[in-house]
Amino acid sequence: MSVNRLRETKPTVAVFGAAGHTGRFVVLELLRRGIVPIAIARDLAALTTANFGDFEVSRHRASVDDPDSLDRALDGAHAVINCAGPFLETADAVAAAAVRAGIHYLDVTAEQPSVRATLDKYDIPARKAGIAVLPGMGFYGGFADLLVTAALGDWDCADTIEIMVGLDSWHPTRGTRITGERNTARRMVIADGQLTPAPLPAAEKDWEFGDPVGRQAVVEVPLSEVILVARHVKTREFHTYLSSNALSDIDDPATPAPKAADATGRSTQRFVVDAVVSRDGKSRRITARGRDIYAFTAPLVCEATARLLEGKFSNAGGQPPGAIFDAQEVLSALGPDTLTFEITAAAGPDF
Repeated sequence: MSVNRLRETKPTVAVFGAAGHTGRFVVLELLRRGIVPIAIARDLAALTTANFGDFEVSRHRASVDDPDSLDRALDGAHAVINCAGPFLETADAVAAAAVRAGIHYLDVTAEQPSVRATLDKYDIPARKAGIAVLPGMGFYGGFADLLVTAALGDWDCADTIEIMVGLDSWHPTRGTRITGERNTARRMVIADGQLTPAPLPAAEKDWEFGDPVGRQAVVEVPLSEVILVARHVKTREFHTYLSSNALSDIDDPATPAPKAADATGRSTQRFVVDAVVSRDGKSRRITARGRDIYAFTAPLVCEATARLLEGKFSNAGGQPPGAIFDAQEVLSALGPDTLTFEITAAAGPDF
């Protein structure tokens, strides 16, 4: 559908996994933006009882094992956002249905193998269909890719890139736990300019995040941002670290799921993410702060979706967000209630 034609109609976006924790946030964010959601889930009972506030939302049952059910559920949609993990089990089927329907596909996976497989398999079909396929468009993945791209600015490459993710706590959802249990593949980093398995044992160091996380020990935990950045940024080294207190939370089976602390359903969790890019002895650092990594994913992926629907992207195909959007513009559009960020520079590699 052309952009001009789309502007004459109310955009409609399907959400696969709408009954899940992140999926509900995404449905509500679409409604807030005036976009019509189609709520899709594998479990009809969970979908029926899902709370979308006072809004009437179209609900459909569909399964990745039944392509016809996916095709019926996506009928009338202009894009689909896949929020149902583990994505190694859902991304292929939902992306294939999106290509068949000729609509944009996005997901929010942190799983490196899923992002890599989706980009590899659907790049050419998506280009032919004139649509974008954006896997990993969540807090872990697309967010870091946008931060790196914004920090690079006018640099076309970097010597080193580091991502530091600081959480004051991490109360994982059931979906996060299931994905972690099933995602046993060796994690990848960029070393000597090539994607390569992350060294074991994982690297550790200390990092000062500032308020509200403070100084934390961090451990190397590369996620889907590595695959995304590698697609469009040339760098010799790229490593991602996560604060050890958050890892302790998620490693403890007694840590409860997130608990809503306000009317929007957000928890009290706070995050700080630093992206540091260095080249020729100079460094740039972007620091981003926000609340609730699951809730934050909703405005992030919905902002990307809105830009795709409005034609505000540079290329079709399997893409990282930093390759087709103005990264700083996307981050700024999220607004101060969702995200604050600042970019600083220094003469040396350390801050």
